Amino acid sequence: MFVDERIVTLFKRNAHHTLTYWSVFFSFGLCIAFLGPTILDLQCQTNSTLSQITWVFFAQQFCLLIGSSIGGVFKNTLFSALSALFVSALIISIIFAIIPWCNNVLALAIAMAVSGFAMGIIDTIANKQLVTIYQKDSAVFLQALHFFIGFGALVSPLIADPFLSESGCGNHTGNETEMIHHFRNMLRNSPIVEHNITQSSAHHENEDSIVQYAFWIMALINLPVPLAVLFLMYREQLIPCCLSGTPRLLDKDELAMENQEREKSASFVICDFCSETGHGDIFSCCRNDNLRGLPVSFFMIHILGGLVLFMTDGIVGAYAGFVYTYAVSPPMSLPNHTAGYLASIFWAAITVGRLLSIPLSYRFQPVRLLMFNLAGAIVTVLMLLIFCTSSAFLYAGTCLCGLFLSSIFPCMLAYTEDILDYQGCATSVLVTSAGMGEMVMQVLVGQIIQTKGSYSFLLCGVIIACIGFIVFIGLLLFHRQHRNYLTGTQKKSAMVEESNSEQNGSAKPEQKKEKASS
Repeated sequence: MFVDERIVTLFKRNAHHTLTYWSVFFSFGLCIAFLGPTILDLQCQTNSTLSQITWVFFAQQFCLLIGSSIGGVFKNTLFSALSALFVSALIISIIFAIIPWCNNVLALAIAMAVSGFAMGIIDTIANKQLVTIYQKDSAVFLQALHFFIGFGALVSPLIADPFLSESGCGNHTGNETEMIHHFRNMLRNSPIVEHNITQSSAHHENEDSIVQYAFWIMALINLPVPLAVLFLMYREQLIPCCLSGTPRLLDKDELAMENQEREKSASFVICDFCSETGHGDIFSCCRNDNLRGLPVSFFMIHILGGLVLFMTDGIVGAYAGFVYTYAVSPPMSLPNHTAGYLASIFWAAITVGRLLSIPLSYRFQPVRLLMFNLAGAIVTVLMLLIFCTSSAFLYAGTCLCGLFLSSIFPCMLAYTEDILDYQGCATSVLVTSAGMGEMVMQVLVGQIIQTKGSYSFLLCGVIIACIGFIVFIGLLLFHRQHRNYLTGTQKKSAMVEESNSEQNGSAKPEQKKEKASS
């Protein structure tokens, strides 16, 4: 069989929990992808510039980072974890419903900040739960988990595309000259003259009434997700009115208990500082007293793994957020609806890539997949930069870029946790670093596009991808160093055990002689 019976048995044993965690990641993907194709419509809705609307990305990603960092607070019991997932998924539906009434950048930024916080909690809890349940076999299930991000992110642009404005919006703030110049350059409108500003404004109002339906449809599509979490709580008898016992601790999961019974190795000693709290949040990991005396390689694995995801997830966020803006600007100058399909193609490629990575992660080691995907991402973005005037290659390159970037996060998570034997804080560090990368890169690339032009969009992608690959090479070097350290620790422990056994063996004849003389 392509997947052995043991993996199938593990999934059947934890199917309801696993499917629920996968479904909440659909909410995550649905919420993270809609800003890209709708950014120009939201820009018109809030009467803002591209530079100003970029801070909406920052608000979402910054609060996603906060939510990811403190998500470990809800890990202690199944009740707290599922309650947090239920509230977070419900908040995402509510945010979708109220976005059409956000008529200024501040209101929109606040709404997206709240949704980002909910997404961060979902990100941390779902990842940690699957790692806790499946541990050594978590790579396959993490790939499937992140497939659902891609699936949600694919659905979001497809829903939004029919409601996107055919052209730019007019100005009804009184500053006609500045706004006309802005929309000519950034939205690729036909030349606008002062006598048709009123007509453009009326058209813009009609488009606002159309765009809002996209957000309401996404709110309705997302509603089954919190209901699925609520149903799992009901099945586990965790709803207060149905509660018949004490909530089960997460670490009492049957599969986790089996893994805890396996033989301890030296790497368990290295990572023992997190064993008391499991995969605790990033702050509890950093302030633990047992960090003293650990090798430099232990810290560098966390840091470099986080930096790789900082760069690669930064590319994902920046590409998904600004490929539409790049496509409608010179030199591409594609029609708005045609360019709107780019975000869907990108997330569709990520979805397919994560689906393909499920069997690949079972056949190949995560480090091999990481090497292949990072190299492929660099080549693809570089080719996009070289053929920057080819619209056909833009679509092909967008597809390839999504395929190569799709599985980097779950592969890195499985790789680093495997190095640290699933007892460290790598999950929290990587999730937090990925969130920081999306937050910083989206703002940085948006500001550069605003000042330097659309060509800088792809140039930034090449630079970021190359830095990520260099950092990954450094991670491989420290992995080797850490492995040598563990080998030396195992030898020392073996020598100590041998000497103790020899001392015990020599002590027994002496005791026999004493008994005989007495």
